Amino acid sequence: MRVYDKTPFRDRQGNIGVVARAQGALTYGLDWPAELEAQEKVIAQLDRMLDKGYAVIRNFSLLESDILIPLILVGPGSISVIFASPVKGHFEARGREWNTLKNGTTTPARQNLVEYVTKLARGFQKYLEINNIHVPVEVEPVLICTDPGAQIEAVQPAIRIVRSDAVRQFANQLNQAKPVMRAENIANLVDRILIPELREPSSPEKKEGSPARPPAAGRQPSPARQAPKPAPQKKTSAVSRAQWLLLAGLGLFECCLLVAGAAFLFYFNQ
Repeated sequence: MRVYDKTPFRDRQGNIGVVARAQGALTYGLDWPAELEAQEKVIAQLDRMLDKGYAVIRNFSLLESDILIPLILVGPGSISVIFASPVKGHFEARGREWNTLKNGTTTPARQNLVEYVTKLARGFQKYLEINNIHVPVEVEPVLICTDPGAQIEAVQPAIRIVRSDAVRQFANQLNQAKPVMRAENIANLVDRILIPELREPSSPEKKEGSPARPPAAGRQPSPARQAPKPAPQKKTSAVSRAQWLLLAGLGLFECCLLVAGAAFLFYFNQ
């Protein structure tokens, strides 16, 4: 499986340091570092289980906005928008609802993951339509809970929900789907998603449904066309008190490490 990693705040070696993780938490929410780890678990599992020819785009920003699509999995017979969540606890997914269960009582969860993943998939579908990128299958919204401590009671949920012990079953179902794309078609589709060629659907240069050629390297999207902005997103208009405390704590931690390292060197150089 080929991985196209577009995660922001990465250095040249592909790593995300402590300060970068803090910046990501301020931008995308305090849960973002844990969500990155959940993504890595899912990618590693799917890489072992899926047949050759699959590709995954990680943390794709819709036209350089702060809207990130966590995982876009493209295969011969399917396209999935996947949100890998590290949540744990007892939940109920009923239709479009996402509730917590405690002592037989259901209450709405702090964040409705079903609604969130639905809107991510809808936003990506709109992105494809705006850029006139035709796909032969529907985009499927998928929630994968990576923590074994997440117990979920699914009652006709609006999205596909995969528990941590059911990732293999999910991969097998994808492998058994009727293929509608060849490997070269998948590679071409990924290229067009990453670097879209924006055209009006009625353009005489291109018949509806026919593939568009990838634009030349360095081509910028037309300013007249804007990417959709699905909601809700994790970025807030103002930095919360908790986020400032997190950033300050991480900075203090790094200072302590520097002081400890200097003291260590001083002691052994006596």
